[in-house]
Amino acid sequence: MVGPIDFIAPITGIIALAFAGYLALWINKFETGNERMTQIYEAIREGSRAYLRRQYKTILILSGILAVLLYVLFDFGPHQGAPLVSFAFIIGATFSLLAGYIGMDVATRANARTTYASLRGIELPLKIAYYGGLVMGLFNVGLSLLAVSGLFYLYGAEKPELIIGLAFGASLAALFAQLGGGIFTKAADVGADIVGKIEVGIPEDDPRNPAVIADNVGDNVGDVAGRGADLFESMTAENIGAMIIGVALFAALGNPAFVIFPLLARAVGIIGTILGVPFVRSKNFTDPMVPMRNGMIATTLIIVVGLFILVSSTILSINLYFASLVGVAASVAIFLITQYYTSYTHRPVKEIASSSTSGPGLNIITGFSVALESTALPVLVIVLALGGGYYFGTLFAAGEAAVSVQLGGIYGTAVATMGMLAVAGMILGMDGFGPIVDNAAGIAQMSGADPAIRKQIDSFDAAGNTTKALTKGYALGSAGLAALLLFQAYLSDYSTQASLLGRSGSIVVDIVQPQILAALFIGGLLPYIFSALTIRAVGRTALKVVEEVRRQFREIPGLMEGKAAPDYSKTVDIITLAAQREMILPGLLPILVPIIIGLTLGPLAVGAFLISATVSGTLLAFMMNTGGAAWDNAKKLVETGQFGGKGSDAHKAAIVGDTVGDPFKDTAGPALHVLVKLINTIALTFVSIFVLFAFI
Repeated sequence: MVGPIDFIAPITGIIALAFAGYLALWINKFETGNERMTQIYEAIREGSRAYLRRQYKTILILSGILAVLLYVLFDFGPHQGAPLVSFAFIIGATFSLLAGYIGMDVATRANARTTYASLRGIELPLKIAYYGGLVMGLFNVGLSLLAVSGLFYLYGAEKPELIIGLAFGASLAALFAQLGGGIFTKAADVGADIVGKIEVGIPEDDPRNPAVIADNVGDNVGDVAGRGADLFESMTAENIGAMIIGVALFAALGNPAFVIFPLLARAVGIIGTILGVPFVRSKNFTDPMVPMRNGMIATTLIIVVGLFILVSSTILSINLYFASLVGVAASVAIFLITQYYTSYTHRPVKEIASSSTSGPGLNIITGFSVALESTALPVLVIVLALGGGYYFGTLFAAGEAAVSVQLGGIYGTAVATMGMLAVAGMILGMDGFGPIVDNAAGIAQMSGADPAIRKQIDSFDAAGNTTKALTKGYALGSAGLAALLLFQAYLSDYSTQASLLGRSGSIVVDIVQPQILAALFIGGLLPYIFSALTIRAVGRTALKVVEEVRRQFREIPGLMEGKAAPDYSKTVDIITLAAQREMILPGLLPILVPIIIGLTLGPLAVGAFLISATVSGTLLAFMMNTGGAAWDNAKKLVETGQFGGKGSDAHKAAIVGDTVGDPFKDTAGPALHVLVKLINTIALTFVSIFVLFAFI
């Protein structure tokens, strides 16, 4: 039976969407600026929408083909033709793309308004940009909560594994959206920098550069639409994995709250985020990070109290409450660690900037060493979060519940993951802030705004680089915890499926077996091959941009002198076509490899593959995300006037380092944590096929 508590999650999801709508309307009441600002604003919006229309068509065609396959494999026979798995898959893919599109739409509405509002001080443009990002955060969290809770109650609360198709669809759409958007944004950025800054020596976002509109479009289709789809997928997959684990506790203890606790924890996070919004303020601030940090602190404290009330009212365990606090603490720790490695007020970025005075070679060497170093502390945080969640889960099992210590420990890690995800809304607001102020800085430069305004917006842009890096670190940390949940759900489902067929349900993965060793190596290799393909895709597409920008400077009379306008749309069209083509191969790789391993090496080999790929992918993604952001802010530190300032040899060296880091932090790195969850989701979806048809 459905009780009053079951309505909390969907109602809170609706509240999140309503509040996001209110913020969007508030942003829309401000002016886009003078005629030149409005022209640029409209060009960015139209370019972004045109790209997404073309990309979404490709993704939806692929999703339709896979939905038919899922219907034949999982619905036609087992569910008597009822399209349960295939329908959930379509909902996941569609909602993931919708989340990305709404985020992009509001971000493009906020960019010029942020620029123009800078005439009225520093607080108003901060609010416009931050609230624009928060729309993406709240819309993602609310839509995910509605999708999971809606299908959960529609299909029957006893079998959350039926909605795993929702996570599969969301993951698939997110991977292609992140890949295509990442290739677009970094190809435009790199191409614009190589010709504009290095070859002809004009400033960033100079209107004479034919790639600047494409660069600003890329911020929206990659950092907003791609990230929006990615984050919808993250929250959806993690909720479903935790709910599947909760079913075992429900069966043992008879308390359905263990199943719906992840949904309720997400509801607490939404309420905490909304209540924390008024705290995004600070008197007479000069660093935009200060008010956002205040909002983060307030939200975290509200959530800590909210989780205590939730646990006390539902799963009734002080030890599981401590497990949730472990997750909250992990999110704060990764937030602080990432800020240390990416803010230009700290040692790592200063070292990279200083090394630029000796040329691009030392800049790259120093930046790469910082990138490698930056993996250590976040991984330790993940290990401690896993260990802490498991420990408090075992205490719950030993002293408060008649279940196995292992099951209690696994559920403790699930609760820790939910604690970490509870602050997602506020952190996602900070993430969306980054591309909005990046666009605002470009609009200020291209429209010839007052230098004082440009200086103020540049300080926002530098803070935006840090907030984007913080969110990537946070998303990756939560992905590491979520991958364990999905892996445990995979092993549990494998054991059940094998037992139903009268086979051994043993879930011991023996690494001495050759097929297990082979799967371990393939799993470790996959993130490297995937990254190679995505970075090479950026390089090939950027080459087309460089050739087009050079052609326009060469063939359009008066362009360099500012007497003629470049053909912005031609550059956008070239990158759009290339990005659509280049995303296909790396996008198919994480879909096909786990299925091939499951059919050839067997379901236990898939388990080994998942663990190896998760560890390898997480380390590689941390290295790329943080290292790329450190390179970017080292360039911005030089541009403030230190180490020679703009136009110096150190500045040119820093631009080279930033060019290397760009596809790391905005293409391969973000796509890797989608890959980590996608392979686990695919394995969980196809486990019954592996059990039935594997050669081994």
